[in-house]
Amino acid sequence: MSEQNTEGLRHIRRALLSVSDKTGLVDFARALRGFGVEILSTGGTAKALREAGIEVRDVSDVTGFPEMLDGRVKTLHPRIHGGLLAVRDNEEHTSALREHGIEPIDMVVINLYPFEQTIARAGVTLAEAVEQIDIGGPAMIRSAAKNFKDVAVVVSPSLYDELADELRHTKGSLPLATRSRLALIAFAHTVSYDNAITRYLNMAYLDAAPTRQSEASQPSANLTSTAASFQKLVPQHSLRDGEIFPPDLGLLLKKRADLRYGENPHQRAALYETGNDGVARAELLGGKEMSFNNYVDADAAWQLVCDFDETACAIIKHMNPSGVGAGASPLEAYRRALATDPVSAFGGIVAFNHEVDEAAARAVTEIFTEVVIAPDYDERALEILKSKKNLRVLRAGETRQAEGLDFKRITGGMLVQTRDTRRLTRADLKVVTKREPTDEEVASLLFAWTVCKHTKSNAIVYARDGQTVGVGAGQMSRIDSVRLGAQRAQLPVAGSVLASDAFFPFRDGVDEAARHGITAIIQPGGSVRDAETIAAADEHKLAMVFTGVRHFRH
Repeated sequence: MSEQNTEGLRHIRRALLSVSDKTGLVDFARALRGFGVEILSTGGTAKALREAGIEVRDVSDVTGFPEMLDGRVKTLHPRIHGGLLAVRDNEEHTSALREHGIEPIDMVVINLYPFEQTIARAGVTLAEAVEQIDIGGPAMIRSAAKNFKDVAVVVSPSLYDELADELRHTKGSLPLATRSRLALIAFAHTVSYDNAITRYLNMAYLDAAPTRQSEASQPSANLTSTAASFQKLVPQHSLRDGEIFPPDLGLLLKKRADLRYGENPHQRAALYETGNDGVARAELLGGKEMSFNNYVDADAAWQLVCDFDETACAIIKHMNPSGVGAGASPLEAYRRALATDPVSAFGGIVAFNHEVDEAAARAVTEIFTEVVIAPDYDERALEILKSKKNLRVLRAGETRQAEGLDFKRITGGMLVQTRDTRRLTRADLKVVTKREPTDEEVASLLFAWTVCKHTKSNAIVYARDGQTVGVGAGQMSRIDSVRLGAQRAQLPVAGSVLASDAFFPFRDGVDEAARHGITAIIQPGGSVRDAETIAAADEHKLAMVFTGVRHFRH
């Protein structure tokens, strides 16, 4: 094994197994016994293991107390939690263990009472549901996970096989990297479990008190649990392949502010935060309070400019770019973005990826703008922007791509995906036409491609020399987006390049674009009619490159 995978090895000498879901239990217990691990167990788990011929020591023999209160109390004892929480290289801890005759426990294998399965049954009573709220299990999980430096905690049968394999390779030991990963999974598991209990009890409360439903359904000032993400508790870099989306997801949302209303005045809304950066944490330096739609558009604008390394400016309306420009200064970038569509820019959201100076600030205030967002502002720029009482001025801090997981709510559930952080370089482009693009065309193609990634599908972007020329967004057919982008262009389309977020299903899109005088196309490729599309580009003497990457944005 690599040095990294053997760092902080801890030998597993004693394991406590107590599970409701006994899937794979016997095989995993046999594997542990094969490494000489002593197994402690409780109730039904101990019975199942003994019936399989596996030697087990009852937890009651360890604690000196029988299980009591219908099994509610069996592991809540210093001889259990002392064995889990003791730090092995802390002399005071180990001395206390010796003094009280407590044996260290190196692994806990637990899954919790089947609360969600219980409440899913028709006709289940509140008393039956409450009886399935596990107490000792979460306590042991948290004790073991807190002491991951010395203890391994296993909360899912899906982990048994890989852990057995790892134990075989390390002759009965587990490295620190594995124990820390297991701890993160365990904490997320208890969050998900508590979320399910909270949701159920909240609904029971609302059913019992219908006169308070309107009050209770308003955004809470407390930490509110909801179905969602592992992103905060288990950072993506801590996960192995295939573990980005664990079986159970839990997200704690901390309320930051009430909003005047939602997308429309008849909708209630609030802002919750999930992390320490991003638009939700941006500092409002001046102007009116942010609205729901302001936040949505500001985030779209901010994500777009963060995708550029060069100084860039984006003007957003309804989550689509009305114009994007790159330049040697924030002023030049803004002027280029504004020139794309000065009419649509009225009332828009302006984002910069560079500190805003006085010249850029003066330009922004020449027309009505809802929000300006940037990493920071120089002193004079801030004075100018704050002089416009209705202009919301946001300081977002460091520019960086949003990473982790992305969530889309549907009725009754949540769709979860990794964020679209894919960037392209010239080396990623495959020339498929007879004519190769010039260096200038390649630069424009990559610029257009980046803007296209942040435009609603079907997305078409015309661009030239670090400046958008026309944008066709959100149309039901791709050729309509091609036409719309050209028709709405305020700058000459002839001589520009075109980016398409997905492949052209027919050659008509290429023919239409050529009619407006473009010189090159960037698109994913992958259509069954690619050959026809390439032939059309060759007929029009266009250069065309395939990316092999699609950027749908719904």
